Amino acid sequence: MPQVQTDVLDTAYLESGPADGTPVILLHGFPYDIHAYDEIAPPLAASGCRVLVPYLRGYGPTRFLRPDTPRSGQQAALGADLLGFMDALGIGRAILAGYDWGGRAACIVAALWPERVIGLVSVTGYNIQNIAAASKPLDPEQEHRLWYQYYLHTPRGAAGLQQNRAAFARLLWRLWSPSWAFDDAIFALSAPAFDNPDFVDVVVQSYRHRYGYAPGDPALEPIETRLAGQPAISVPTVVLHGADDGVTPASGSENLRRFTGPCRREVVAGAGHNLPQETPEPVIRAVLGLRGT
Repeated sequence: MPQVQTDVLDTAYLESGPADGTPVILLHGFPYDIHAYDEIAPPLAASGCRVLVPYLRGYGPTRFLRPDTPRSGQQAALGADLLGFMDALGIGRAILAGYDWGGRAACIVAALWPERVIGLVSVTGYNIQNIAAASKPLDPEQEHRLWYQYYLHTPRGAAGLQQNRAAFARLLWRLWSPSWAFDDAIFALSAPAFDNPDFVDVVVQSYRHRYGYAPGDPALEPIETRLAGQPAISVPTVVLHGADDGVTPASGSENLRRFTGPCRREVVAGAGHNLPQETPEPVIRAVLGLRGT
């Protein structure tokens, strides 16, 4: 598997398709990995796209270059990692597609560096966190869906994730995608990605930082300051949302006001939170539709 170095990471990734094709970067979420795009990368590559699927920080073979770099999973880190990945590979502009953490990274680059983005496929809509408003309670129906975040705010939760990485991930897969009949073999493809030595630290910091319960990496503060303004996304965008998403109901992406460029939204029947792996075809159509923009 190829790897490329940025200022912070040695990032492992898969690449397919012609080197001179339209760059398409596919970004996974938590707790998933690059196998979420196993059914998407081949047809995109066959259509002439240069397809890149990186492991995010804290997953799989991706490693931090220095021991003193904060093991942060904050949103600014994810956006900076994606921009650095593009720079390291000499990619001027790309189509970005992602969900969960990967969707957040894609939205951040699209919002702050729109000149680098041909088009955006964002699962569940506008994924940039509003940290200043994070302490405001949601309705109880939504709060119970976020139990795993509150669990990880505690030392017991961090220890539980450390002790039960695969079991924790598998439970979330089941809860978040109730209509997805994945089997042991499918889960086994992704489970090794959670054995990364930084996985627990990155995950715990991510879910604490978003509520203001953990400090961020000082080097990323300029990006966080820009994100606090909830910047608009002006690039052509397709918003996809699984009708059976167990984290964010489909109604959560109805408001498209922060997408100021061309934007369409599609609710995908039979799909849960891991939409690319559950129902690849809408993602393929969305990417190919953006290629000509």
